[in-house]
Amino acid sequence: MAQKMPQKKNVLPLLGGLGVALTLMYTLGNCARGSSAAADGNSGGDTIDVAIEYSPLSFYQYDDTLGGYNYDLLRLLARDHNLVFNYHPVTAVSKPLEKLENGDYDLLVADIPATTELKEQYTLLEPVLLDKQVLVQRKDPKGNVKIKSQLDLAGDTLWIVAGSSIEKRINNLAKEIGSDINIKHEDEYGAEQLFIMTALGEINNAVVNERVARELIDKYPNVDISTDISFTQFQSWLTSKANPALADSINKWLVDLKKTDEYQMLVEKYLSK
Repeated sequence: MAQKMPQKKNVLPLLGGLGVALTLMYTLGNCARGSSAAADGNSGGDTIDVAIEYSPLSFYQYDDTLGGYNYDLLRLLARDHNLVFNYHPVTAVSKPLEKLENGDYDLLVADIPATTELKEQYTLLEPVLLDKQVLVQRKDPKGNVKIKSQLDLAGDTLWIVAGSSIEKRINNLAKEIGSDINIKHEDEYGAEQLFIMTALGEINNAVVNERVARELIDKYPNVDISTDISFTQFQSWLTSKANPALADSINKWLVDLKKTDEYQMLVEKYLSK
């Protein structure tokens, strides 16, 4: 059963950036094709409803504009193929997965590992990057950490974003080390907020994607992310199995886009750290 995050007061101001981003998206929607935000519910027609994760890698607001690896990929697709995207920013993937299945969203764009379980229920598109999951924990005043290897997770508790495919990996890891690992689910906030809550001492340990963690680690020197939880995996966007035509089109467009200099520029900008 999903449990709510304790003591959320400190993290609430951090979500102000999401509100700013939403405002900017409405503004951009009046200026450029493929850049608009919408209320939940399928827009119909040729418009593609995209649930996009608000995270340091996928989509974020900086200065007076919007950016992010996934967001910029979508902008290139919209430009090259005359597409109209309605963006629905989200912080966790559990509810967007449900909305993808019932047709409210056409495409889910997030930091999602391509796992067998997801393939059974959704269509996973052409991989957009490689990533893995890492443990987020605080250092003590001397710079030491409690958990130095996966074996030290025995009997401990890990927070994950609700709907994350990492849960099965943690359960398998518990079997490998012969001890329970308690899992708590956060169904409102995303990986960035879990990282920050750990840094602030409001939770002890979280598991998030390494690329998200590396975007934040410089701001929180009291945090350690050196313990891997998973192997490196492909990360993919998702569509419903009920929409194979959209999946086929986006797959082809992504394959073609990866051959361009503009794609390589995005890789250098976002993924070469």
